[in-house]
Amino acid sequence: MAAFVDRVVLHASGGDGGHGCASIHREKFKPLAGPDGGNGGNGGSVILVVDPQVTTLLDYHHAPHRHAPSGTQGMGDHRQGSTGQDLVLPVPDGTVVKSTDGEVLADLVGAGATFVVAEGGHGGLGNAALSSPRRKAPGFALLGEPGDARDVVLELKTIADVALVGFPSAGKSSLVAAMSAARPKIADYPFTTLVPNLGVVQAGDARYTVADVPGLIPGASEGKGLGLEFLRHVERCAVLVHVLDCATLEPGRDPLTDLDVIEAELAAYAGDIGIEGGRVPLTERPRMVVLNKIDVPEARELADLVRPDLEARGLRVFEISTASHEGLRPLTFALAEVVGQARRDAPAPEATRVVLRPKAVDEAGFTVARRQDGDHEYFQVRGSKPERWVRQTDFANDEAVGYLADRLARLGVEEKLLKAGAVAGAEVVIGDGPSAVVFDWEPTLMTGSELLGGPRGSDQRLEDHSRPTRGQKRQEYKERMDAKAEARAELWTEREAGLWRED
Repeated sequence: MAAFVDRVVLHASGGDGGHGCASIHREKFKPLAGPDGGNGGNGGSVILVVDPQVTTLLDYHHAPHRHAPSGTQGMGDHRQGSTGQDLVLPVPDGTVVKSTDGEVLADLVGAGATFVVAEGGHGGLGNAALSSPRRKAPGFALLGEPGDARDVVLELKTIADVALVGFPSAGKSSLVAAMSAARPKIADYPFTTLVPNLGVVQAGDARYTVADVPGLIPGASEGKGLGLEFLRHVERCAVLVHVLDCATLEPGRDPLTDLDVIEAELAAYAGDIGIEGGRVPLTERPRMVVLNKIDVPEARELADLVRPDLEARGLRVFEISTASHEGLRPLTFALAEVVGQARRDAPAPEATRVVLRPKAVDEAGFTVARRQDGDHEYFQVRGSKPERWVRQTDFANDEAVGYLADRLARLGVEEKLLKAGAVAGAEVVIGDGPSAVVFDWEPTLMTGSELLGGPRGSDQRLEDHSRPTRGQKRQEYKERMDAKAEARAELWTEREAGLWRED
């Protein structure tokens, strides 16, 4: 029998993008026929999709690490790299995706609902795509971006029409087995059921689902027992059914007291959940009371005794026996009636609205901030474009570094650095974390095709063309004269010693 797992931590990572190719087309009588390096392929993404055939998160409990395939590298002769296939992970209906901090990222309800957990990285451009009238034969290509990596928490909130709540051993699992074809484990356990049980009930033309919610004891809303692990399964139900044990032998237990305790726990839990999608608050949903185990003579007498008090509270009361199936048929049709009314009163699903958020005219797409870490001062550049360009740059290629400088200058990064107070030699950090790039900033004085005359893979701006100052020239002349004087003195000493003489 498959185990029921309703909460897992998923470690997902998208595939890396393939690197672009730097290649020059060569053929007979055309040794340099232009760049022909292809682009790298995009990496695959990790996507969650609701599958009605999946009822548990057990697969991700055993294998929580999932990685999408990466794209391949581009090749010469304009051959593109292959794209990594998306990794589609099926999840049950009613799965809630949360961050590790508890923020709700997605609520997957309905077959086919999707959520992208980790996007794949973009492939790098080859030198054929980077060529332009000014840069006709680039000697570099862009690197592929690494895929996103994210840890998310998957929680399953059972989508059932009827939720059975009550104390342990009240007969909830037995009622599910008696009303449907489900066959949960049933015995005289001194503890609660460890997993929720779900069953489908057919009452005439109506069909609905019933789930028992185990783990409800005094203090369950505060985390005692297994209450918090399973209380979330009542959030999506339309009807709450209190299953009260009329044949319990525990001291201090009676149907009215059990009802008050469970109602208090549900009310305490309802204050901590957010109702979404127009659902009725938990404390306002229809309720029924089932007095179970009336096949026992003492239990039948107790049921007849407490029934008037329960009906005085406005609750519909049904006396049943899961052992003899007495009273089950009226209960199933009454639940079908209430579920049908709840479905008719539910708001019609609205079409997904497409929200367009255009960027402002003066929005640069990046920020430059002056940071102070003790005595250490630096300038941090954050933004999707600069950080993506840095990840795509091959810093072992001078021409690629020069291309990055041109892109940053056209974007306006240097202007923002000047406005923030940066001077030549200031430390600049692009990005954040271990993937950030740190360098000493030198303002770009000129950029353009006049700097592209060097060999491929080089950039004249990165070469040292500085002229010596007057002081440096004086120092160099003095060192040269001192060296000549020392050489003359050494020759004269050797001559006096007779080591060599003229013919």
